[in-house]
Amino acid sequence: MPPHPLVVVAHDIRSAHNVGSIFRTADCAGLAGVVLAGFTATPDHRGVAKTALGAEDAVPWRHVEDVHTAVADLRAEGYTIAALERMPEAVEPPSVPASAFPLALVLGNEVHGVPADVLAEADLVVGLPQYGVKASLNVSVAFGVAAYGLVARARAVLGSG
Repeated sequence: MPPHPLVVVAHDIRSAHNVGSIFRTADCAGLAGVVLAGFTATPDHRGVAKTALGAEDAVPWRHVEDVHTAVADLRAEGYTIAALERMPEAVEPPSVPASAFPLALVLGNEVHGVPADVLAEADLVVGLPQYGVKASLNVSVAFGVAAYGLVARARAVLGSG
Protein backbone atom coordinates (compact mmCIF):
# COMPACT_ATOMS: atom_id res chain seq x y z
CA MET A 1 0.00 0.00 0.00
CA PRO A 2 1.40 3.44 -0.86
CA PRO A 3 1.95 5.82 2.06
CA HIS A 4 -0.73 8.27 3.04
CA PRO A 5 -0.17 11.88 1.88
CA LEU A 6 0.97 13.06 5.28
CA VAL A 7 4.38 13.81 6.79
CA VAL A 8 5.20 14.93 10.30
CA VAL A 9 7.71 17.64 11.19
CA ALA A 10 8.94 17.14 14.75
CA HIS A 11 10.49 20.43 15.83
CA ASP A 12 12.62 20.78 18.96
CA ILE A 13 11.19 17.69 20.65
CA ARG A 14 13.24 17.35 23.83
CA SER A 15 12.43 13.71 24.69
CA ALA A 16 14.08 11.07 22.52
CA HIS A 17 11.39 8.66 23.75
CA ASN A 18 8.70 10.93 22.30
CA VAL A 19 10.60 10.91 19.00
CA GLY A 20 10.70 7.12 19.00
CA SER A 21 6.97 7.03 19.69
CA ILE A 22 6.40 9.46 16.80
CA PHE A 23 8.30 7.09 14.51
CA ARG A 24 6.22 4.10 15.63
CA THR A 25 2.98 5.98 15.06
CA ALA A 26 4.16 7.29 11.68
CA ASP A 27 4.93 3.74 10.60
CA CYS A 28 1.68 2.24 11.89
CA ALA A 29 -0.39 5.03 10.33
CA GLY A 30 1.41 4.62 7.01
CA LEU A 31 2.74 8.16 6.78
CA ALA A 32 4.97 9.28 3.93
CA GLY A 33 7.78 10.48 6.18
CA VAL A 34 9.22 12.13 9.25
CA VAL A 35 11.20 15.36 9.28
CA LEU A 36 13.23 16.01 12.42
CA ALA A 37 14.03 19.68 12.96
CA GLY A 38 16.13 21.67 15.38
CA PHE A 39 17.45 19.77 18.39
CA THR A 40 15.05 16.84 17.95
CA ALA A 41 16.98 13.60 18.44
CA THR A 42 17.67 11.42 15.40
CA PRO A 43 17.42 7.61 15.25
CA ASP A 44 21.09 7.21 16.22
CA HIS A 45 20.08 8.32 19.74
CA ARG A 46 19.58 5.31 22.01
CA GLY A 47 16.28 6.65 23.38
CA VAL A 48 14.77 6.97 19.91
CA ALA A 49 15.76 3.43 18.98
CA LYS A 50 14.45 2.09 22.31
CA THR A 51 10.91 3.34 21.69
CA ALA A 52 10.82 3.26 17.87
CA LEU A 53 11.50 -0.50 17.87
CA GLY A 54 12.69 -0.50 14.25
CA ALA A 55 10.10 1.92 12.90
CA GLU A 56 12.94 4.39 12.26
CA ASP A 57 14.09 1.96 9.55
CA ALA A 58 10.61 1.63 8.03
CA VAL A 59 9.71 5.31 7.59
CA PRO A 60 11.70 7.70 5.40
CA TRP A 61 13.16 10.47 7.52
CA ARG A 62 15.52 13.39 7.34
CA HIS A 63 16.96 15.92 9.76
CA VAL A 64 17.20 19.65 9.16
CA GLU A 65 18.63 22.20 11.56
CA ASP A 66 16.18 24.97 10.63
CA VAL A 67 12.45 24.25 10.78
CA HIS A 68 11.79 27.13 8.39
CA THR A 69 13.89 25.35 5.76
CA ALA A 70 11.85 22.19 6.32
CA VAL A 71 8.59 24.13 5.95
CA ALA A 72 9.79 25.88 2.77
CA ASP A 73 11.01 22.61 1.26
CA LEU A 74 7.76 20.81 2.02
CA ARG A 75 5.70 23.68 0.63
CA ALA A 76 7.81 23.55 -2.56
CA GLU A 77 7.05 19.80 -2.73
CA GLY A 78 3.32 20.63 -2.73
CA TYR A 79 2.48 20.07 0.92
CA THR A 80 0.02 22.19 2.87
CA ILE A 81 1.64 23.21 6.15
CA ALA A 82 -0.43 22.57 9.27
CA ALA A 83 0.58 23.10 12.89
CA LEU A 84 -0.76 20.88 15.67
CA GLU A 85 -1.62 23.37 18.37
CA ARG A 86 -4.37 24.50 20.74
CA MET A 87 -5.79 27.69 19.25
CA PRO A 88 -9.31 29.05 18.77
CA GLU A 89 -9.01 28.84 14.96
CA ALA A 90 -7.83 25.23 15.00
CA VAL A 91 -9.83 22.70 12.99
CA GLU A 92 -10.26 19.13 14.12
CA PRO A 93 -8.91 16.41 11.79
CA PRO A 94 -12.33 15.42 10.38
CA SER A 95 -12.83 19.04 9.23
CA VAL A 96 -9.51 19.46 7.40
CA PRO A 97 -10.33 20.45 3.80
CA ALA A 98 -9.72 17.86 1.10
CA SER A 99 -7.54 20.42 -0.69
CA ALA A 100 -5.09 20.35 2.27
CA PHE A 101 -3.61 17.00 1.18
CA PRO A 102 -0.76 16.29 0.90
CA LEU A 103 -0.26 17.72 4.36
CA ALA A 104 2.78 18.34 6.57
CA LEU A 105 1.89 18.39 10.27
CA VAL A 106 4.29 20.41 12.43
CA LEU A 107 4.69 19.37 16.07
CA GLY A 108 6.30 21.67 18.60
CA ASN A 109 8.31 21.40 21.78
CA GLU A 110 6.71 19.64 24.75
CA VAL A 111 6.78 22.80 26.87
CA HIS A 112 6.57 25.69 24.41
CA GLY A 113 4.57 24.16 21.56
CA VAL A 114 4.91 25.32 17.96
CA PRO A 115 6.81 28.65 17.88
CA ALA A 116 4.86 31.75 16.84
CA ASP A 117 7.02 32.32 13.75
CA VAL A 118 6.31 28.77 12.56
CA LEU A 119 2.59 29.20 13.28
CA ALA A 120 2.70 32.32 11.11
CA GLU A 121 4.00 30.20 8.22
CA ALA A 122 1.30 27.55 8.60
CA ASP A 123 -1.60 27.36 6.19
CA LEU A 124 -3.86 26.00 8.92
CA VAL A 125 -3.87 24.88 12.52
CA VAL A 126 -5.11 21.44 13.49
CA GLY A 127 -6.33 20.95 17.03
CA LEU A 128 -7.79 18.26 19.23
CA PRO A 129 -10.67 18.85 21.62
CA GLN A 130 -9.51 19.04 25.24
CA TYR A 131 -12.06 18.33 27.95
CA GLY A 132 -9.96 17.80 31.06
CA VAL A 133 -8.51 20.09 33.69
CA LYS A 134 -4.98 19.95 32.24
CA ALA A 135 -6.20 20.43 28.64
CA SER A 136 -2.92 19.04 27.38
CA LEU A 137 -1.71 15.79 25.85
CA ASN A 138 1.83 14.50 25.56
CA VAL A 139 3.17 15.49 22.13
CA SER A 140 3.52 11.91 20.93
CA VAL A 141 0.02 11.04 22.11
CA ALA A 142 -1.46 14.17 20.51
CA PHE A 143 0.38 13.31 17.31
CA GLY A 144 -1.06 9.78 17.38
CA VAL A 145 -4.62 11.02 17.76
CA ALA A 146 -4.14 13.68 15.07
CA ALA A 147 -2.30 11.35 12.68
CA TYR A 148 -5.03 8.73 12.69
CA GLY A 149 -7.72 11.39 12.35
CA LEU A 150 -5.89 12.95 9.42
CA VAL A 151 -5.29 9.57 7.77
CA ALA A 152 -9.00 8.77 8.09
CA ARG A 153 -9.85 12.16 6.57
CA ALA A 154 -7.36 11.72 3.71
CA ARG A 155 -8.68 8.22 2.95
CA ALA A 156 -12.27 9.50 2.96
CA VAL A 157 -11.69 12.48 0.69
CA LEU A 158 -9.10 10.93 -1.60
CA GLY A 159 -10.92 7.63 -2.05
CA SER A 160 -8.47 5.37 -0.25
CA GLY A 161 -10.92 3.92 2.18
